[in-house]
Amino acid sequence: MSLQVQPKRRINRNYALQLATVFIGFIIFGFSENIKGPAIPRIQADFGIDEMQLGTLLSLNSLGYLLACSFTAFLTRKLGIKSVSLMAFGGMVISGVLIYFSKSYSLFSASYFLMYIGNGMLEIALAILGARIFVRNTGTMMNLAHFFYGLSSTVAPIIASGLMSVTLFGHTVEWREMYLIMLALAVIPMFPAFFSRFAGDETSAEHRAPLSSLIRDRGLWLIVLILSFGVVSEMSVGGWLVNFLEKAYHWNTTAASGMLSIFFLCFSLARLLLGPITDRIGFTLSLIILSGFSGICTVIAIVSGEQGAIFFALAGIGIAPIYPTVMAVIAKRYPNESDTAITFIVTMMGIGSVIGNYLIGVITDGVKRFYMADSQLGLLRGLQAGYAFIGLCAIICAFTSLLLYVFLKRKGELL
Repeated sequence: MSLQVQPKRRINRNYALQLATVFIGFIIFGFSENIKGPAIPRIQADFGIDEMQLGTLLSLNSLGYLLACSFTAFLTRKLGIKSVSLMAFGGMVISGVLIYFSKSYSLFSASYFLMYIGNGMLEIALAILGARIFVRNTGTMMNLAHFFYGLSSTVAPIIASGLMSVTLFGHTVEWREMYLIMLALAVIPMFPAFFSRFAGDETSAEHRAPLSSLIRDRGLWLIVLILSFGVVSEMSVGGWLVNFLEKAYHWNTTAASGMLSIFFLCFSLARLLLGPITDRIGFTLSLIILSGFSGICTVIAIVSGEQGAIFFALAGIGIAPIYPTVMAVIAKRYPNESDTAITFIVTMMGIGSVIGNYLIGVITDGVKRFYMADSQLGLLRGLQAGYAFIGLCAIICAFTSLLLYVFLKRKGELL
């Protein structure tokens, strides 16, 4: 009897460690991505950069993310997910130390670039692991895993702004110290990752479709477009909402960070509660409805002015399930090639993210310069135009999801 119970206990323990790696990993990912909101105005002031330079900085960091995505699947096949996860967490800790010591803009940019490489490696590793272990109720489990990203993203702006108002030994914590403290937390998930055993790396090559075969699939390219526009709309909020509210409506940092936290509260609750709905009504139909809702909320927020700012937060309900639901589509459509498909799709998405972040900065700065006679009105219109592009990306995401729905339905492969 004891010989039968012990293996089951070991399997359950390992699965618990895998879940801990995924869930805590997404918590750290949420922190590293979204503490930048309250820090960006201070970074701008410290280094004297304008909105276009800020957009360039964020797009270059997305390039680091893209670079990591391009080689992470290769490293995973060579070294295994365990080693790659430990490298990703360790890279974020190191980047926090480098950011702390960055007194020049060039060193800061390089340190931030390293952080995004760690983020890219981590996201691919977690996505591959999720695709392998969430074989049942895939939509629910993918959304639950990504809920922890939303959860940490909800509190990240508050913690970041709170830390930067704390005085220790007569010294107010600056954005550099805040990054050091928050990124040092990446040490925590290294423990369950180290003690876990990760299966799936032993899948033989003959059971995998080659990349050349995958890229001939029209559905794959539609998934690329859905994820690209969805992620630009999702990720841009963390970088631009606080900046928008502070400069367009003259909100203080606490109030603006609070609205960002409400966005991520809606975001995290959507991932917690809507996963079973995506399993029930279908992944592609869910993508159409949810991304369309997000785009409409963003348009309402911009058109209605300051009194409609709450719609910026409500947009999080629609955009939150897009990424995990796309990961569920990949896991179901490409079960044996999930690592290759995820790497290719997320890499292409990274290119879209680089372009998207850059365009937001260009649009904002271009419209602002058009109103040179009235600098304050120009800043307002520029910020509105840049943020309108974020809403447009969500609407395009809904349209491409509709195209995927029609494509899969015609082939009898609707998910």
